[in-house]
Amino acid sequence: MIIKRKGIKLIGLLMLVGGFSSQVFAQEYMAPANTPAHIRAAVESGERTAEETARDINRSPAHILTLADLNQGDTVIELSALGQYYSTIIANAIGSTGNLHMYDLVSFAAFGAAEDGNAFAASHANAEYNLQDYDDADYPAGADAAYLINGYHDLPARDNDPAVMNSILYAALRPGGKYVVIDHRADDGSGWSAADTIHRIDKNVVVEEVTAAGFELISDSSLLAHPEDSREAAPFSMPGITDRFVLIFQKPY
Repeated sequence: MIIKRKGIKLIGLLMLVGGFSSQVFAQEYMAPANTPAHIRAAVESGERTAEETARDINRSPAHILTLADLNQGDTVIELSALGQYYSTIIANAIGSTGNLHMYDLVSFAAFGAAEDGNAFAASHANAEYNLQDYDDADYPAGADAAYLINGYHDLPARDNDPAVMNSILYAALRPGGKYVVIDHRADDGSGWSAADTIHRIDKNVVVEEVTAAGFELISDSSLLAHPEDSREAAPFSMPGITDRFVLIFQKPY
């Protein structure tokens, strides 16, 4: 494990990752018919806990990873890996020839992130864990994909510069590599104003910042849209049912 420290303002963990709730949903999640076999097997893996699979109905992991074109043998950068909800699925989907590089912010050490992340890496030969700030991390060169799920909105509050992070991720990904950003939506035109208060972000800000680093937006999906969400409440007060954007960017060939 590599640790890089810098001044961090600690904020409630649930506010960053969203959906870290023990709430159990009654509905059963079904992977769509077009789900590739390696993704379906990973989502249906017996390694996953009942709590994790109960959250699938509101996170649609098979839909998301199919849309993101996750392949066996991929090298994946996972930011905000805490809790390992997606880590478990990705590690199984990419298989023994793939590599999963998990990252959590240094501030997450206060919540036991390093212990959990290192334990996961120790039990998965294709995974490694790093406690590093995302704008100062040692990302693998030539990675196939990067994922930042429910964490973009809190970066400035945790002393991470999104522009710097996006630039070094751009450098790390191979040409054609995907960058997946999912987060809780704030009202259009609100910019960063809701990030510190209700932990949401204007989708347009993310698009502007990520494309400024050189990425191209190739998908703006409504997979996790909830139009009934007023976008006025913090996500931890309504786990799993916030209106979320799903953006997939690509580094040009």
